[in-house]
Amino acid sequence: MKFRRLGKTNIDVSVVGVGTWQFGGEWGVQYEQKDATAIIRRAKELKINLLDTAECYGDHTSERLVGEAIKGEREDWIVASKFGHKFHGNFQRTNIFDPQGVLKQLEDSLRALQTDYIDLYQFHSGGNELFFNDDLWSILNRQVELGKVRHLGLSVSPNTNIKQVAKASDYGIETVQVVYNRLEKEPEAEVLPSCKEQDLGVLARVPLASGFLSGKYKPGTQFTNPDDVRSHHKKEEVQAKLKEVAAIQANEVPEGVNMAAWALAWVLRNPAVSTVIPGCKNPEQVEKNARAVELLN
Repeated sequence: MKFRRLGKTNIDVSVVGVGTWQFGGEWGVQYEQKDATAIIRRAKELKINLLDTAECYGDHTSERLVGEAIKGEREDWIVASKFGHKFHGNFQRTNIFDPQGVLKQLEDSLRALQTDYIDLYQFHSGGNELFFNDDLWSILNRQVELGKVRHLGLSVSPNTNIKQVAKASDYGIETVQVVYNRLEKEPEAEVLPSCKEQDLGVLARVPLASGFLSGKYKPGTQFTNPDDVRSHHKKEEVQAKLKEVAAIQANEVPEGVNMAAWALAWVLRNPAVSTVIPGCKNPEQVEKNARAVELLN
């Protein structure tokens, strides 16, 4: 494994982390504790030290699975979570960005994770009208002073939202999480340069483009499971992406190289990126993701 500094946090993070949205049940698989623990145990064996979760991956479901899996070894992990949404059911959420509501979410997350601190607590894909709230950031910076949160982050949406990113340092935000992959390169124009200028750590989410860049899916593949988020995407857009992926695999991925590892390494080639946080459904996928480091020379 290789490590990079997570911006001004000065934390050394593994360049490949583990995203845990899938633990909440919105990727077509229902996870039991043994499944989540096996994934996280394999990640630790591979020297991965970053786990990214959220309040609304299930109703704190992902956080509970993560918390139980790392119980007794909390100090070995950098745990990133998020705030801003209340989960009501698969693909059903409401916003909670008011300061007192966020404080309750924080306490609920700490309880679910079985910890007294979160390493990175991130504003979760809210609009500008919710983000630009001095009272919210004042209260959150107070949680940093109290030790319940070590660092504040921004999980930005859309991935071109330079207004929020440009304000990050003013609010005490030290990292930015953004959708960035071979199919979605828009952050290269403004967001990543701003992160580099401010010395913000960058966590690249959806680095495999919702699994399309794994190389497993060919043009014509249909996603029909209603509990799989990809079944909610427009069918014509899915097919267009699958055709583009087929062309990338034929023309850009070296023969014999795993496409998922190649796609992660493609993201990590950008010096502004600190780490990628792909989801993984089993320990074998963790291994394939970790092999991206072999392609970074």
